[in-house]
Amino acid sequence: MRPARLRAAVGALALLAVSLAAACTDQAARNVGPADPTGSNPAASPAYPTADSDPTAEPDPTAEPDPTAEPDPKPEPERRTVSLLVAGDVLLHAKTWQTARADARRRGASGLDFEPMLAGVAPAVRGADLAVCHLETPLAPPQGPFADYPAFSVPPQVVPALRRAGFDACTTASNHSLDRGADGLARTLDTLDARGIDHDGTARTAQEQRRTMVLDADGVRVAVLSYTFGTNGIALPAGQPWAVSLIDPARIAREAAAARRGGADVVAVGLHAGTEYVTAPDDYQTALVDEITRSPDIDVVYGHHAHVPQPIDRVHGTWVAYGLGNFVAGQQTAVRLTYRGVSVRFELTERPGRSRGAGGRFAVTDIGYLPTAITGADPARPTTRVLDIRAALDDPDTPRRLLPRLRADLAAVRADVLSRGADTLDPDVDVHLLRR
Repeated sequence: MRPARLRAAVGALALLAVSLAAACTDQAARNVGPADPTGSNPAASPAYPTADSDPTAEPDPTAEPDPTAEPDPKPEPERRTVSLLVAGDVLLHAKTWQTARADARRRGASGLDFEPMLAGVAPAVRGADLAVCHLETPLAPPQGPFADYPAFSVPPQVVPALRRAGFDACTTASNHSLDRGADGLARTLDTLDARGIDHDGTARTAQEQRRTMVLDADGVRVAVLSYTFGTNGIALPAGQPWAVSLIDPARIAREAAAARRGGADVVAVGLHAGTEYVTAPDDYQTALVDEITRSPDIDVVYGHHAHVPQPIDRVHGTWVAYGLGNFVAGQQTAVRLTYRGVSVRFELTERPGRSRGAGGRFAVTDIGYLPTAITGADPARPTTRVLDIRAALDDPDTPRRLLPRLRADLAAVRADVLSRGADTLDPDVDVHLLRR
């Protein structure tokens, strides 16, 4: 071999040796684990990947599970919540529609405008998922004639104002339901229907009476049932025993169960009963509540007719607001308490493990009560307004002459509502002034 070719061959062999050394060094670097600060690196990976180190390796089907391993916890399903606000009597008297007429004139319109009358409480009403009023009296034709106590026939213009204030429905069973006979009853329900306000307690047909009023809030179905102790001695229309829902504990329990079977998640019962102008529930109220709250299908009970605030209580595990007082009224009476009211917002939360249609699927978890006051009791200042008392006390535009009365009203309503210790009955349910 010539020296040049020999030198070339030797050079080629040397180059091959260098390449092989570099390749081995690179492979070793890829197989080395995390750096060991001591330099010994005992955790270095083996030269070839194993099932433990290769993320693409198939799991060994013969491997035994680790008996000490904790199973992954299942996420708890989201618990749905619904808030239901119930308000006192909508009991219109002459001074209320006189105010509505003056308010319409102030904006250069004719007719009646009830919206300013309710503006002070509208934010609280709208703040609930569902809001239900109690329309105690029959409605007249739009142009009247209107009539005050004892046989009411009141302006229907209040209905759109109630709707704009945030009410979704009204209960209608009361001792005044038949003040204007079957025609007045039907006219009232026709007017509510025209404004998209649902109703329960009176009916135009037997089929309508059998229908359960169910309100929907994001898929949570709330049934509201309405009953009255009587109709002031006025007989039910001939052949129409279903026209007004009268209180009968067995019937109430039966209809609550039917509502539950029909898919209601929550069942609330409104009772028109009690002794007028008395802040403590009477024997009839307490006996009636004691009986119906034994039903597993009733979640909430509330009341009307006393025209003054009455206590919140818990009976057989069911929350009860015995009396809500007047929401809007203008009673000609020396009892100033009739110018106070309370709206109650029940918050109900879904309980895990309860199937649809099961009694007690939702439980009351929070109760907020809203003390309200009606202005216009002073004949010298007859303008009627329904005030959220705490909001009015915080409002710098509230006339200073009203402040002492509003402070007294706030203290009185709180005392009446909590007179049975509602704020101490259940450590898991906060009973409090409604937060704004």
